[in-house]
Amino acid sequence: MKIRIQGYVKQPETTVSYIPRNAEPRLQHFADGYPVVVVTGPRQSGKSTLVRHAFPGHSYVSLEDLDQREFAETDPRGFLNQFGDGAILDEAQRCPALFSYLQTRVDERQQPGQFILTGSQQFGLLSGITQSLAGRAALLTLLPMTYNELQHAEKVGQNLDKTLFDGAFPPIFDRGLNPHPWYGNYVRTYLERDVRQLINIRDLGTFQRFLKLCAGRTGQLLNLSSLANDCGITHNTAKAWISVLEASYIVHLLPPHHQNFNKRLVKTPKLYFLDTGLASWLLGIQNSEQLATHVQRGALFETWVISELLKARYNAGETSNLYFWRDRSGHEVDLLIDHGTHLSPLEIKSGQTINRDYFKGLEFWKKLAGESAGRAWLVYGGDTPQTRSDVTVLPWFEIDADQIVI
Repeated sequence: MKIRIQGYVKQPETTVSYIPRNAEPRLQHFADGYPVVVVTGPRQSGKSTLVRHAFPGHSYVSLEDLDQREFAETDPRGFLNQFGDGAILDEAQRCPALFSYLQTRVDERQQPGQFILTGSQQFGLLSGITQSLAGRAALLTLLPMTYNELQHAEKVGQNLDKTLFDGAFPPIFDRGLNPHPWYGNYVRTYLERDVRQLINIRDLGTFQRFLKLCAGRTGQLLNLSSLANDCGITHNTAKAWISVLEASYIVHLLPPHHQNFNKRLVKTPKLYFLDTGLASWLLGIQNSEQLATHVQRGALFETWVISELLKARYNAGETSNLYFWRDRSGHEVDLLIDHGTHLSPLEIKSGQTINRDYFKGLEFWKKLAGESAGRAWLVYGGDTPQTRSDVTVLPWFEIDADQIVI
């Protein structure tokens, strides 16, 4: 039960079951050095639960609450004066006027970890931070649960198709929900709340069709003209809608690596969903058994691996260091991981049996890269690890994302 005191919500005395998040140590580290810490990510990724667990002494306010938002907008100083010991401001992008007052407040007190802000949209939140809180705020991106987190909580087994179908949003595992109807409600809520706030869409049905077309292209080069034609919208509208999906952490655009190794390269990014459960729902997949023979299974597995690696980077407080490589002749490596001093290539194969062809792209790229090539990886849908002289082969359930990308 929430207890209202002086206009804000005090932390409840009892807490719900909490699955430890890998991002919590980095969150605490940021709070020791910055007066403001900002946690962003998609809706329902566990941001509020994480920050409330990490900072039990902070008061909690949701700026989705109309009364709280009106108070913050009409009397920002009075609103902030409530919080002598620090506060968590949930969905802070809903009240951008607060950011300049936060700047004055934290500059006066010079106290680390004063305010923890969360938000599910990059547009309003990050622009406010850039303008008013530059140098005063640390940023952490929280995506849905990692496979490692769910393993430690004993919430998943070693069934690849079920893992892809379930996705990784915390409410599904906290409450033991059926993923399929949950994702349906998630899409409808997302359309009604976030999309209407970000852009003026008259026909939500068209936008949902656009979402489904994007899901059918996860793992492919982004072709805005094709998306626009298939959806019956303009090229500029398709570009704007992709930006909305990026800003809401629904999709990630994986860039091509800039180092060409004397080859003509593809310069278009690849489109990936950040959660395979959501992509599966949009593809019309009804249950995990359908995935075994589904035409998109390979693309969904590739999407899952890339999202796991992105989560590892974000949980460490880092930006993405992931790229892909493809030349005009069709040679390709699914991922290049840029470690600064070297590049590690990684191939992703959904098959359960290791095939000699799996290594061709890695071998071709390593010959081109020469001394800049680091350890090569192959993640596949089988269950037997291998350590070869030049490639580390990992079964999907033994993927150690931290080891690969950090």
